[in-house]
Amino acid sequence: MPYLTLDGLAKHFGEFTAVDGLSLSIEKGEFLSLLGPSGCGKTTTLQMVAGFVDPSRGRIVLDGRDITGLRPEKRGMGVVFQSYALFPHMTVAENVGFGLEMRKVPRAERDRRVAETLELVRLGSLGGRYPKALSGGQRQRVALARALVIKPAVLLLDEPMSNLDAKLREEMHIELRGIQKHLGITTVLVTHDQVEAMTMSDRVAVMHGGCIVQLGTPFDAYERPQSAFSSTFLGQTNAVAARVVATHDRCCEVALGGQAEGRRMFVPHEGQRYAGPVDVYLRPERIRLAAADEGVAGRVATRVFLGSHWMLDIDSAVGRLRVSQPNVGTVPPGEGMAVGLLWTDDDARLLHAEAADVR
Repeated sequence: MPYLTLDGLAKHFGEFTAVDGLSLSIEKGEFLSLLGPSGCGKTTTLQMVAGFVDPSRGRIVLDGRDITGLRPEKRGMGVVFQSYALFPHMTVAENVGFGLEMRKVPRAERDRRVAETLELVRLGSLGGRYPKALSGGQRQRVALARALVIKPAVLLLDEPMSNLDAKLREEMHIELRGIQKHLGITTVLVTHDQVEAMTMSDRVAVMHGGCIVQLGTPFDAYERPQSAFSSTFLGQTNAVAARVVATHDRCCEVALGGQAEGRRMFVPHEGQRYAGPVDVYLRPERIRLAAADEGVAGRVATRVFLGSHWMLDIDSAVGRLRVSQPNVGTVPPGEGMAVGLLWTDDDARLLHAEAADVR
């Protein structure tokens, strides 16, 4: 039986629909991310779960109990906001213990739980400091400790790392995931950062237009996108126009470029039905550079070094393609040089032709 269930959840603001009949089941101890661009409904969904926004329709069920009509403080949720919302006039320990004080927890127990939680987030020696004396990462950990100290049924994270620099954010991804696993706490994260979602989550729910358009493990969501939006939002990809010319047991024979005489590929259809215009999707890391007389002919338009890998834009016979090459200590062909591009049929994914709106 699911631990947290969102059943037909919807929210309308006048004529605008922010969330449109969303249903989702989350298991106890699971880490699930709501991933999507601004305006997709992910934050509104989290606010309805927390009790800060009333649903227009639908139910929220926690551990078999309908909590849709309960006030936020009666739901037992721990929330970490994007702004952290720390009290500047309180010390770290006072900030962390505030929720316990409001719940009338005896002083001795309150002090013990605050100390234990500060140790958990590696702030055991900083309880007497004020927020202004902390780094961004330390303030983020105080906000996390304040949410965890009340022993919530569910931990809700609303873009909690968006104010951190890239290196610290990466470190916090690993640290937060470790804490979540250690405690076994059911967690829902709202983020627009696909790396953040894939790094920490058991499952990712990709949202668009108030609906979930993809739900699965990070690997499945990345490798088997179910729409153009999912494919383009969850990582970089190349969409090559094509046309289905024949369907076989396990694959579709397609002509790249949309013309019957175009280069042929046999792309797995994974049991879906395709006909006419389609898009063939190729992740940049699945395309390999080769000699100019091999594979699809191309010419390097731009080349950028990103440390762990190189990113190249290549004008090819099937359109401009983005190619990611690992940094193995050698420099790939430079701008203006002719190259060949290789990939296998199994590297590609097939989707119905559609506009990839990533607003």
